[in-house]
Amino acid sequence: MTEAAAVTSADIQLIQRILPHRYPFLLVDRVNEINGTASAVGLKNVTMNEPHFQGHFPGTPIMPGVTIVEAMAQTAAVMVGATLGLTEGNLLIYFMSIDGCKFRRKVVPGDQLRMEVTTTRGKPGGKVWRFKGVATVDGEMAAEAEFTAMMDIQGPK
Repeated sequence: MTEAAAVTSADIQLIQRILPHRYPFLLVDRVNEINGTASAVGLKNVTMNEPHFQGHFPGTPIMPGVTIVEAMAQTAAVMVGATLGLTEGNLLIYFMSIDGCKFRRKVVPGDQLRMEVTTTRGKPGGKVWRFKGVATVDGEMAAEAEFTAMMDIQGPK
């Protein structure tokens, strides 16, 4: 596993080549500003068509906090996968811990969620990575968390 030529963004096609997630749990639409394995910015366009809004909450749809944290984690996984050239559907990612998680603003249909993630621990070839994530809407913080994940690279598919 060697670092690929400087990938600086990921569209939905590249995201789907990196992440195993699919509807209804693919929670990042685009990743911009990929700076190697150091940092990246992900975008999630929040729409009323998402299944969690049926029950969270009827008449007052609010994106569940756990899905905001998951969107940050998926952004981090795309950053690592794109930088390391893991685009053959062989990357599985597992949460190990979520720390200091705080929610500051509701995220509702029509919002664009911007997830800024930075790596605080991890290196190519390493399995355990730690990240700090901040999710904002229109420049206003919606959530923040630090999370640890295990990157499990499977054989070719």
